[in-house]
Amino acid sequence: MCELIAISSRRSTQLTLSLQTLSAHSGDTSTTRDGWGVAFYQGKDVALFREPMAASDSPLVHFLQSQGLSTTLAISHIRHATRGALDLSNTQPFLRELAGRVHVFAHNGNLPGIDSAESMAFDRYRPVGTTDSEHAFCALLERLHGLWKIASTPPTVQERRLVITAFAADLCKLGPANFIYADGEVLFAHGNRRIQAATGRIAPPGLFLMSCHCLDPQQPVHATGVTVAPGFQEMVMLASIPLTGDGETWRPLDEGEVVAVSAGRVIDGMGP
Repeated sequence: MCELIAISSRRSTQLTLSLQTLSAHSGDTSTTRDGWGVAFYQGKDVALFREPMAASDSPLVHFLQSQGLSTTLAISHIRHATRGALDLSNTQPFLRELAGRVHVFAHNGNLPGIDSAESMAFDRYRPVGTTDSEHAFCALLERLHGLWKIASTPPTVQERRLVITAFAADLCKLGPANFIYADGEVLFAHGNRRIQAATGRIAPPGLFLMSCHCLDPQQPVHATGVTVAPGFQEMVMLASIPLTGDGETWRPLDEGEVVAVSAGRVIDGMGP
């Protein structure tokens, strides 16, 4: 299955990703060679890098490993194609504008029947590619559209979370639905199910979360495939598989759990 990674921090700092290492860390390097992408938030806008090729074959990946952008919020996806051709339009993360903000989405799983599901209908937002993941993103934005457009100020985190939680519950009816979504202010993550390396079966957990506080301002943070420059005081990482050997620091998300993260802190959560 695909690999998801997201990082939220209180202060902007340089983030470098070794996507080749992250791909190998997924446990089956041969299945995550169909594309890669990473979105670095820069204020309300996003610097998006993605290619429909293996990360190990990409000169651009090598550049990002040494010259990562400074950001407080990043989302990365390494693709194992289950639907759609190997081209740029089908490579995640996906982004769209809504209410003057860039919204970013990445999904892990397989969603058969999404094309005919009434709960996943859309009108204003349409896919550019042919993946079930981008279809899901368009359906989510369709639900969020009214919430953002009718408000003179951004909707509350609670209002956003309620819409996203209801959407996630509908998405789970179609298949594994681990996803990460951000609106530039808040990062939302939904944990569901994925193929477990130990058994080969699809089961929870689908995402893991780690929070870091009061880190040494003189020391960088290292995890498998991720390096964060010194200076963080608070940080949250989300990943398909724990990125450090200390499994106790990573909390598996419950099946159906939605968490909201902002400025390196979990600000909300909800179980099934």
